[in-house]
Amino acid sequence: MGANRVHTTIPEWTMKNMDNSIELNDIVVGMALPEVERFITQEDINLYAEVSQDSNPIHIDPEFAKKTPLGGTIAHGMLTLAFVSQVMTLAFGRSWLNGGKLGIRFKTPVRPDDTISTTAKVLKIEQSDEHTTIYCEVLCSNQKGEAVITGETQVRVKK
Repeated sequence: MGANRVHTTIPEWTMKNMDNSIELNDIVVGMALPEVERFITQEDINLYAEVSQDSNPIHIDPEFAKKTPLGGTIAHGMLTLAFVSQVMTLAFGRSWLNGGKLGIRFKTPVRPDDTISTTAKVLKIEQSDEHTTIYCEVLCSNQKGEAVITGETQVRVKK
């Protein structure tokens, strides 16, 4: 994979309506959401450091980072977490952006030259008169199959 390559598998149903990309009637427990795959470079990490104004040397200084217990630079957690939001936005559009919730755990650092795959699947669906709440399990894993982020999301979609 080349630097800055983003591979997204978007099922046809996500193109129906970008405000709520998945039709509520199509959502079922166990359903997989669009997958996002991203190759991470040191340049990506440096750019994120610049934009976020987080210039901790563990992220941007390879010589410093080699001397730490981590043994090299690592990506910002929030850089990787953004991939979860990308998956949820592809699936739920504005409903996710306007009030999606998540609870996650960072498991393993992301390093330059890692390929991160972000997946999600529907765990539970709750109906009310005004909205549907969808709970999803999310996973970011590297090319070795190691979990780098695990967690759950919640999105409320108006009927």
